[in-house]
Amino acid sequence: MEYDYIIVGAGSAGCVLANRLTENGKCRVLLLEAGGKDSNPWIHVPVGYFKTMHNPQTDWCYKTEPDPGLNGRSLEWPRGKTLGGSSSINGLLYIRGQAQDYDHWRQLGNAGWSYADVLPYFKRAEDQENGEDDYHGVGGPISVSNMRVHRPVCHALIDAAEEIGIPRNNDVNGATQEGAGYFQLTARNGWRCSTAVGYLRPARKRKNLTVITHAHARHLLFDPDEPRRVSGLAFFQRGQPREARLRPGGEVILSAGAIGSPQILQLSGVGPGETLRAAGIDVAHEMPGVGQNLQDHLQIRMVYEVSEPTLNDEINNFFLRMRIGLQYVLLRRGAMAMGASQVCIFARTRPELETPDIQFHFQPLSADKPGIEMHPYSGVTLSVCQLRPESRGHIAVRSPDPTAYPAIHPNYLATQHDRETAVAGMRVGRDLAGAEAMQPFVVRETLPGEAAQSDQELLDAARQISQTIYHPVGTCKMGPDPMAVVDERLRVRGLDRLRVVDASIMPVITSGNTNAPTIMIAEKASDMIREDRKQTA
Repeated sequence: MEYDYIIVGAGSAGCVLANRLTENGKCRVLLLEAGGKDSNPWIHVPVGYFKTMHNPQTDWCYKTEPDPGLNGRSLEWPRGKTLGGSSSINGLLYIRGQAQDYDHWRQLGNAGWSYADVLPYFKRAEDQENGEDDYHGVGGPISVSNMRVHRPVCHALIDAAEEIGIPRNNDVNGATQEGAGYFQLTARNGWRCSTAVGYLRPARKRKNLTVITHAHARHLLFDPDEPRRVSGLAFFQRGQPREARLRPGGEVILSAGAIGSPQILQLSGVGPGETLRAAGIDVAHEMPGVGQNLQDHLQIRMVYEVSEPTLNDEINNFFLRMRIGLQYVLLRRGAMAMGASQVCIFARTRPELETPDIQFHFQPLSADKPGIEMHPYSGVTLSVCQLRPESRGHIAVRSPDPTAYPAIHPNYLATQHDRETAVAGMRVGRDLAGAEAMQPFVVRETLPGEAAQSDQELLDAARQISQTIYHPVGTCKMGPDPMAVVDERLRVRGLDRLRVVDASIMPVITSGNTNAPTIMIAEKASDMIREDRKQTA
């Protein structure tokens, strides 16, 4: 079969595109997903990310190269490998970022990407539990609901934030981001609402959509008469080589994420010549920016032992664990209806800053990482990340083998500013834990531990205990400069019939969790793709 659109990756962006591009019933769309169907029941339970992250059936299980900024440590980088992609295994936290993020994109030369331009697409995607207003929409495919779990220690942390000068904010996706409040979740009636559920499930009833799972992209196909024109995609389906071709006027759309999309381009000979030649790949179209500009939010996890029972006690006790299960089965409430964090705090490390530069995620539990046994004491986690890191990493293929993972170099804490912000963020965390409102709860700091006091000691601790917060972006950045991979309409520069639509196009990472912005990118891209098709018809 030939298709009008071949979408590579059925993740947070790909499912959105599959829905919107098949709405007219005319365009024939092929959606390829390297993982399987989202049939694992843990995908749909909010707290199920404990079971799906680090599970090779649902997670790519990437691992970074040893990072100099983290004392040579390698980090595990979970990425969704199933219908819905990372929206099927993430922590369900719905954060858009700051209006200034998108205005900055526009100032970098990306027409049509200011906050005023993108807000309608956030609203179009959303079915907001609290109703419609100037900043929120209802009736969209993605349900955004309020937190169903509240604990006294969570209320106390919000009081502590106000005590040290951080305002309360019941809607960090509204008029302003700064402040402390509860996260909202991409959940519906106690179930996860991934893009596979919200967008793909209704679209699969359409005859003009074909979905193929276990389809691993190999490389792009080019027109032999027009070497700059993409004609289709070569892929493996359950190990068997196959090809998909474009109809006249059709497009291949890469939505494989900040790791997968630059990897497919490089495997196709599109990327930095030095990287391609070192991997044994012929250069078809040299683009120095493919795989560059990698950004991520690095979280520094501060852990406290507290005086009241937390989820540690409940998970570590068989009978209490059974009670949690029954509460969810009968009421869709309780610990199993939780997202990855409960309280969200956006704050400034310096009063002269215009907008918050750090974000806290607070959890009434503590463990070394998701899916690992809880600590044996009553613990809470207060993790802090820098919202706009200056450090930039890169991704590079190692060989022509499409099943070989690329080398991931995050380059964390590479600048003095990032190092200073990490330390300042930890000090704000200690101010929160030391506030009067938290005194009935906090017993002691177990990570990084009270022995770390000086700036150098805190930085050393950050290098040793920090982890990714799962927000890689930027590796096929949008812009007008020589390192940009796509233009403002997400067309790959210098090639015909090829776009990238996912988090990799972000020129600068957004100030917060990246799933909601990725969905917005795909919503906006679907309109641009349809508009461009009409103009060329």
